[in-house]
Amino acid sequence: MELREWLTKAWDTVFDDRARGVIEARAAGHSLEEAGARFGVTRERARQIISEGQGKLAFMADSVTPTWRAIAQQVGAAPAVRREDLAAALRAEDHVILEVLLAEAGLRAPRTWAGPLRGWWTTDPDELDRRLSRLVDRAPVRGDGLDEEARVVGVPEGVDVAELLGDPRSRVVRDAAGHWVRRKLRRRDSAYLHLLDAGRPCPAEELVEPMGVTSVAAAREGLRRDDRFVQVRPEGTWALVEWSHLRVAPYGNAIEAVVAVVTEKGPITQRALFRQVRQVYPVSASRLRQCLLSDQIGRTPDGLIDLVARGAQPIEEPEPPRPDSMAVRGDVLGLRIPVDRDVLRGSGVRVHSWLTWRLGLRQTPMRRTFATAGGHAPLTVTRAASFAQVSTLRRHAIELGVVEGCVLAVILDLASGTARVRHGCAEGECQTSLVDSPSGLDETPRAPHARLMT
Repeated sequence: MELREWLTKAWDTVFDDRARGVIEARAAGHSLEEAGARFGVTRERARQIISEGQGKLAFMADSVTPTWRAIAQQVGAAPAVRREDLAAALRAEDHVILEVLLAEAGLRAPRTWAGPLRGWWTTDPDELDRRLSRLVDRAPVRGDGLDEEARVVGVPEGVDVAELLGDPRSRVVRDAAGHWVRRKLRRRDSAYLHLLDAGRPCPAEELVEPMGVTSVAAAREGLRRDDRFVQVRPEGTWALVEWSHLRVAPYGNAIEAVVAVVTEKGPITQRALFRQVRQVYPVSASRLRQCLLSDQIGRTPDGLIDLVARGAQPIEEPEPPRPDSMAVRGDVLGLRIPVDRDVLRGSGVRVHSWLTWRLGLRQTPMRRTFATAGGHAPLTVTRAASFAQVSTLRRHAIELGVVEGCVLAVILDLASGTARVRHGCAEGECQTSLVDSPSGLDETPRAPHARLMT
């Protein structure tokens, strides 16, 4: 008698209705506790029923096909094998009872982040998960290339990879274009695949929709933070670093280009410097004038531009006009900062460069730190090439209960090196019910909302 015939008879004669029900429930993915509850037995009794059945079947199968264990283990050495393929190898019927016999031979359902892969068996339950992890490591993956990528890492044919990747516990997600991108880098991965499909540099405006961001500025910021992308000058489009056919300037920014030219040419007039730099790194004259404020660049006694390291004196900018959003009284400075989405999500806040000029930060990059109370991190003011930046105010905004459209008042005490952040909405114009009293920093306003709050 072949195993095929014997297994069918064993299902009808060796197992009673309760045992068959427990086995079928387990095969359908129910836990031992759930399978037992359906037939009024405990979890432990359900386990015993299956274990007793395994022993009976194994004893009887040994007399029919003595090599059945070796065959099952040999075929099951793959990361995942369908039950029907194991049935064919054993010359048995593809029946639920076969799962009892496979478990007795040491085979188990492959484990994945989405749980056990039902209907599949293997001698190494973790191997499929390892191969799926290698597949995820290859992301981003085009939607129409998923099967090929799965084949490369050795995922067996027939495994529903898309379903596994779509599980909430997966490290990848499907983007709007149907591609598989890493959950934590999905916007930049989507931009990468869009550029790959386009085969040409694209403006940031074109990448807003694929990246799923709300503004061109957000798209540019994401691209700048990823070394897979490079900006092509002078048109300002974005390309992939791996595109070796592009003629991309070897400088990360304009300051690097200025320093490189001065290093090579020695003391040089400002006009000649700008001309030389724009030949290798196309950029506006206004941006180049900002570069002269770098702490690496200075002016010689005879008015030439040279490196500070070679003895040139750093160049300081003249005082810019003070904006209406800032006030000063002695050693105390105040500034109003509108609360927007960037403030609430924790981004650094760009402010007018008058603030850093008043703080004595005349070159770039330079920064000054102010201590804050209440367990907050120090507040840092940084001088960049064309703007000033205040470090994140997110925790202050949360504690003060402000929302988009509100105003924060930041008070900097230069003498003590401390900072305070207050709710700064004008009375009657707040987006919430929280309105604080005016500060002693109140100057005669030059604009309707110039008054600072404390």
